[in-house]
Amino acid sequence: MLNSFQEGVLIICCVNVIAVLGMSVLTGFTRLFSFGNAGFMSIGAYAAAICSVQFHLPFVLSVIIGAAMAGVISYILGSLTIRLRGDYFLISCLGFGECVRVLFNYTKNLTGGANGYSNIGVIAVFCAVRAFVIAWNFIHSRYGQALSAIRENEVAAAANGINVVRYKKMSFVFSAIYAGWAGALYAPY
Repeated sequence: MLNSFQEGVLIICCVNVIAVLGMSVLTGFTRLFSFGNAGFMSIGAYAAAICSVQFHLPFVLSVIIGAAMAGVISYILGSLTIRLRGDYFLISCLGFGECVRVLFNYTKNLTGGANGYSNIGVIAVFCAVRAFVIAWNFIHSRYGQALSAIRENEVAAAANGINVVRYKKMSFVFSAIYAGWAGALYAPY
């Protein structure tokens, strides 16, 4: 049996594994660097916390909603910024993350600001294992092969019929969903 300290370390490790898996798909397979994942993690955390505390939804459903909210927001952001190259994409994501921080601090009456919420159950180990399995299957699917082709040579991938913008946006959304998932698990901790 784990004591509370050991359980806390395990939870933080699982949360970070999920967040890093998402970033590895984005950065490792499309060479896109994003500083916006902290914002997506915040969106997932606050959405899950609000669903659990305000609307009394089950924790698992709240985690799914938090991850989905991060995915929807990233799809919108990706539609606007995914064609930017290099530092421009990076800076736009950094600006997004800062806007999310300011928004959550500005709406303290709804979100609790930087203090956040507490007293939500944790299923971190199951989620970390599940996140790994999903990422493994995604990377070894035809989508992962297309992302690998984009990483190696974007022009050659496009010449072979791979819709580079679509696949980059897909990896951006995938990464944001994982960040939201990690944030939703981090919220109670």
